[in-house]
Amino acid sequence: MSEENKKKGNLIAILTMFALYAMVGFVTFLAAPAGDVWKYKLPGGSNVLGMLGNSMNFIAYLIMGYPAGKFLQKIGYKKTALLATGSGALGVLVQILSGKLEASMGLIGAVPTAWIIYLVGALISGFSNCLLNTVICPMLNQIVGGGNKGNQLNLGGSAFNSLCGASAPIILGSIVGQITKETQFSQITGVLMAAAIVFIVATAIIAILPIPNPTERKADVVLEKSALSFRHCRLGVIGIFLYMGIEIGTQNYMRLWLQPDNPSSPLLKIAGISADQAVVIAASTAATFMVLMLIGRLVGALIGGKVSSRAMCLGCAGTGVAFCTVGALLGAKMPSTLISLPLFKTITEIGLVQIPLGALFFILAGLSASVMWGVIFNLATEGLGKYTEQAAGMFMVMVVGGAILPSIQGWIADKFGFMTSYVVPIFCFAYLFVYALAFSKNVNKDIKVD
Repeated sequence: MSEENKKKGNLIAILTMFALYAMVGFVTFLAAPAGDVWKYKLPGGSNVLGMLGNSMNFIAYLIMGYPAGKFLQKIGYKKTALLATGSGALGVLVQILSGKLEASMGLIGAVPTAWIIYLVGALISGFSNCLLNTVICPMLNQIVGGGNKGNQLNLGGSAFNSLCGASAPIILGSIVGQITKETQFSQITGVLMAAAIVFIVATAIIAILPIPNPTERKADVVLEKSALSFRHCRLGVIGIFLYMGIEIGTQNYMRLWLQPDNPSSPLLKIAGISADQAVVIAASTAATFMVLMLIGRLVGALIGGKVSSRAMCLGCAGTGVAFCTVGALLGAKMPSTLISLPLFKTITEIGLVQIPLGALFFILAGLSASVMWGVIFNLATEGLGKYTEQAAGMFMVMVVGGAILPSIQGWIADKFGFMTSYVVPIFCFAYLFVYALAFSKNVNKDIKVD
């Protein structure tokens, strides 16, 4: 392949990976608010059950993560991406089917049969997201030879992930309004159908595009050890598990705290805000967390060539501990202290809206979380060589943290209150600070990687 054709192929691959980043963001952050529609149809209406659809998205990573790394090694990046987008379309269509069957199907035990179908669709969507993430990160990292440039490219793609992720709860909140027992899952069919169409179109485009593997691997490559033999990789894999708890739990439990179905919601005490408006404001507040992740990733992409991944991780993890701690303390002690921010009042109207001061600090934690995925991946895979694809699969397995840690946070919220539940993201940020400070360097350079 000539150098010019290689550059064109790499550009096509980069743009395609950016588009896939966006798709993963929208589908991932649609899951939690979509699950709220089912919550009141389930026994007890607990936060844990309401988050189960979201959890299925991440349980899929536990099942598919390691095989996904094998797919990269055996069938390459393009075929793995095709498998991902095809299963993404299937997963969304199954969720649409659950809404269509909701009124006509009965119960299995105490839960709606249609909800079980929805969970199956969420699991399939999770398989898709897992495969997509397995393709995206190592391809973008290796196209430019890793290091700061690899981190920079991943942060640029992550910005599209944040943009589409931020739009999901706002769109859903505006369409559904206040969620009650009468709210039907079929009301969000239009949003899901749009996602299915995007997946189908993406499948067709990827089938046509010449997407190369970023590096040529020999079919008979032998891995004498495991990627986990590298200390910085092993501890980085744990870091990704904890990071997922930050990304999902921080903004979602802020949204649940502010929603009007929470009897102690601070928004219900503000004069002039109806229940339906409170739903949109709560969703918009959570989406603003994602907007700050977008801003952080854009800034990270601009400075990523000059600022090391370690420095980024240290700074963001440290501020994350501070923001979540202050937010939880203010939310518990001063829930009626308000601040005005420009947020969505409806899907088409932005204006100054009053929210609790504590929520502002949870929003600011979006800046701290923004660069974490890229920098942890970059730190943990630096110098792995032929072990990179195996490590990518292991990273995908540990994305199951997005199911386990928010469920733990939900259990704490049910038992002790929303503000107490923020001990979970605070602990996760603290671990990442220690990882960047003391354990992110490769100390196993004696292992052969080529």
